[in-house]
Amino acid sequence: MRAADRGLLALSVLVVTCTVPLRARRWRTILDPIVPDLPFGPLWRATAIGVMLNNLAPARAGELARAYALSHDVPAVPFAAAVTSIGIDRIFDAIVVIMLLGLAVADPRFPGTPALAGSSLASTMVLVVGGIVFVLMGLYSLVFLRERILSLCERAARGFVPRLVARLMVTVRALADGISVLRSPKRVAAVFGWTLLHWLVQPLAFWIALRAFAIDGPWTMPLFLQGILVIGVALPSSPGFAGVFEAAAVAALGVYGVGRDSAIAWAVAFHVASYVPITAIGLYYFFKLKIVPEQSRRARFASEPGLQPTLASEVR
Repeated sequence: MRAADRGLLALSVLVVTCTVPLRARRWRTILDPIVPDLPFGPLWRATAIGVMLNNLAPARAGELARAYALSHDVPAVPFAAAVTSIGIDRIFDAIVVIMLLGLAVADPRFPGTPALAGSSLASTMVLVVGGIVFVLMGLYSLVFLRERILSLCERAARGFVPRLVARLMVTVRALADGISVLRSPKRVAAVFGWTLLHWLVQPLAFWIALRAFAIDGPWTMPLFLQGILVIGVALPSSPGFAGVFEAAAVAALGVYGVGRDSAIAWAVAFHVASYVPITAIGLYYFFKLKIVPEQSRRARFASEPGLQPTLASEVR
């Protein structure tokens, strides 16, 4: 680590931190059918808070915190819709990351197909792609058969919890609103574009950091590294994915013949260096975010143009 180029490492941290505002901007497009043209500020603050809590708390607690922070900051966005929109966010992530991972494996300079947890990389990718297709089929069923499915949910609720039907259906409709971006091919294309940009900026940061440690390889190596890291940290784990990130990085770099010591040094240095800025930013917004009474928040946002819900109005 002492021998690494600190300037390049700092540059890589700056580049990877830029992925957070990119994620916030993409979230705006996903939420556009609910509240058109959301201001960037609330989205950025909520996203930074979510990343910060993922870094400090286990089990990806930051995902729910991100949705709560936005619904608190912009009451026009229901919490349930914000949660569902994050699910859409993650599905697009998986699609693009797997696509870029496949590109890295298809590179003639790829050194071979490694084993991941006892199964080949190809079978792991097939399993992930199959899961994505299954989830997308379910989501599009809800998009195009929305009223029929909501009617079935309402009937089931009346049979099991008749006293909670109204409240339950508000939540279910808000959840359905969260995936309404899938109705528009233009919006889907925009979300895909923002997602692709996000997952190209991150491997650029990886490449710069690898150069800081004099680790060389084909230009597709950071794409492969990114894919293995995303698969490694996909499930809820330790705060900030401590240990999981390093193990996945060592496994991915080892495929390209990078020595274990160099891989560990890179992983620890990059992980810690990139951990600090966004955690500090998220903590700043977390403590700065003011909680005011519900009525005054709704009155304040109701008076501002561009913050009126569209689909969300149905749940009232």
